[in-house]
Amino acid sequence: MSTTPMTIANGQLSSAAWLSSPNKNDRPTQPHNSDSDPSPYIDTIVIHNISLPPNEFAQTDSNGLHYVKALFTNTLDWDAHPYFQTIKGAEVSAHLFIERDGAITQFVNFNERAWHAGRSSYLGRPECNDYSIGIELEGSDFIAFTDIQYQVLSAVITALYKAYPKTRRHLTGHSDIAPGRKTDPGDYFDWARLRSMIANKLDE
Repeated sequence: MSTTPMTIANGQLSSAAWLSSPNKNDRPTQPHNSDSDPSPYIDTIVIHNISLPPNEFAQTDSNGLHYVKALFTNTLDWDAHPYFQTIKGAEVSAHLFIERDGAITQFVNFNERAWHAGRSSYLGRPECNDYSIGIELEGSDFIAFTDIQYQVLSAVITALYKAYPKTRRHLTGHSDIAPGRKTDPGDYFDWARLRSMIANKLDE
């Protein structure tokens, strides 16, 4: 992994490949933003895991496109695997996808609303997509994440904290904002390790 700090400019991460998703829309106007601050109100980061098919990694379609990337760009061949029939027609996205080898793809500008959380609530506030940034890790509830994923994720979050300071107090998981409906990032995700790595990077 490069030692060059990641930066964010105009809602895009410097270290990410760009692949635009149609599954997005404008963030709503937030009443607590003043007229002098017209920027979108973003104060939460949500961590997810995803694998397609479930518990299989780095699987690609006939064109060599990662299945997760195909899903987020509405190009997934629903007939390519039996599982895909169970999610046929889904229109979802995340701001970022971090693969097992640490590769990062950005699908939605951070200043726009990605469709990652679904029905959700955080600290009594519904519709987490409105005010959060969604990060998908390639993984599952049943296997540990890779060292490089923690390294990359901690660097990404450090950059997000600097670009969107309100997020520093609100780092959470999909299972926390949609309990009973979602279980990711799962028991194998090491929150203590991540938070320690972020703290170390912020001190650098």
